[in-house]
Amino acid sequence: MILHYKCPNCGGDMSFDANSGELSCASCGNKENIETYPENLLSITFEEEEVQEYHCENCGAALITDANTTATNCSFCGAGVVLADRVSGSLAPRKVIPFTISKEDAMNAFKKWCKKGLLTPKGFMNADRIKSITGIYVPFWLFDINSKVDVTAICTKVRTYTSGDYIYTETSYFEAFREINLDYLKIPVDASEKMNDELMDKLEPFPYEQLKDFKTPYLAGYIAEKYQYTDDELLPRAKTKIGDYVDSFVHSTFAGYQSINYRNKDVDTRIKNSDYVLLPVWMVSYDFDSQEHIFAMNGQTGKVVGKPPISKGKVLSWFSGIAAGTFLGLKCIAYFMGGGFW
Repeated sequence: MILHYKCPNCGGDMSFDANSGELSCASCGNKENIETYPENLLSITFEEEEVQEYHCENCGAALITDANTTATNCSFCGAGVVLADRVSGSLAPRKVIPFTISKEDAMNAFKKWCKKGLLTPKGFMNADRIKSITGIYVPFWLFDINSKVDVTAICTKVRTYTSGDYIYTETSYFEAFREINLDYLKIPVDASEKMNDELMDKLEPFPYEQLKDFKTPYLAGYIAEKYQYTDDELLPRAKTKIGDYVDSFVHSTFAGYQSINYRNKDVDTRIKNSDYVLLPVWMVSYDFDSQEHIFAMNGQTGKVVGKPPISKGKVLSWFSGIAAGTFLGLKCIAYFMGGGFW
């Protein structure tokens, strides 16, 4: 089933407008409120690894998609379409954070970001080699996780005091126990096989207060995928993401001791809840020095992540400047202490 949104006024193509948060017609400017927009989704599932041919209802051209595509654009007429059978029934996301940064604003924000690179080549800073910028709703699982932690440790407190002509150091040993119950809400883990996990992690945080009940018009005009990994498969990654926080909190409960020697630390982490959601990401492809560089931008906050190229000349100049400044500083100190510059 193809969902193709047509303007009721002029019949033009409608797509989601990040600036207004509504369905918008590019031809006549008509806008439709998504929250009250009627839609009836079929309870149809799509077989894994299946490739199916759909047809654009606008021009009749074939839309060839893989099994994970849920929204795309017609390569002939550009119309935004949603493959409703892939976002309904058991495949329906529970929530979505809509784009609030338009393609034009994303382009301008990325160019400003490029110009801030102090150690990037001058040609990169011009930001005139953007190959493509694509708005993608990336599938994520949001985990609510509980960790029960039982800890046994031998801790010490050290006291130093003076008596007569002697200085004494007294070490007291304590056997400490901790039973800790920790809840973590909305731990995000991307469920797309195509997305770089490191890039997706660095895009955090997303404003989860902006989560809305999923409606297909939010996808109109953008690319979207369904999840390729289940919540059970991604739980180990979620546990890894909270591991440092658990360790840090446990350590904070032993404040006041000079040393802590853990005898036992038992961490039992389990899912309390998991929600399948779609989060907005602008993917930027940038050509520079005969290489393609990929960057990602948070479609709500504008945060840009990625590894820009580094100018060896700028790095050399930077280190040379530090070395020269340090040398001059030492000479000045020597001068004011009674020495000379030479």
